[in-house]
Amino acid sequence: MSMTLEDFTAQCKAALKDNPGPAGREKVCALVREALKDSAFVAANIPEGTPERHVLYEDPELGFTVLAHAYTDAKSGPPHDHGPSWAIYGQAAGETVMSDFDCLARPEGLKSGKAVRTRDYTLRPGDAYLYEPGDLHAPRRDGPTRLLRIEGMNMDRVKRLPYTEVQPAGA
Repeated sequence: MSMTLEDFTAQCKAALKDNPGPAGREKVCALVREALKDSAFVAANIPEGTPERHVLYEDPELGFTVLAHAYTDAKSGPPHDHGPSWAIYGQAAGETVMSDFDCLARPEGLKSGKAVRTRDYTLRPGDAYLYEPGDLHAPRRDGPTRLLRIEGMNMDRVKRLPYTEVQPAGA
């Protein structure tokens, strides 16, 4: 039997209530991997033609938000974090090259922060990755992709500060 969005969000909520810290978020990341293996779940919740950012569910008690994302063309983003929140990226279709960064300087006022790239890795269908609060990362999509993403809070309501990628000292 296929997992429904209601089943998925109920399991996520239970994991986060039972373990509100990193252990609960790791359990949610495992649930994302499980949901991504369910082709009927993916077809029902992240179909072709999904907008780039589509809120599927926002928990009224805990605030976590489940989103579907679809990109029809290549697209990349600058280094960023999710402010005070965590995020889980789950690859449903296509591939996303993710880069992790070390923060050299936090943003101040109108001045963007500085970040240096530390590694690149590819998320393939079925993969999910947890970014804790403050973890700097950047996605690159070279073609069509679809993702399931969980945010600890709806980032539509959070102002995020910009970062600029810089080369490591001595490079």
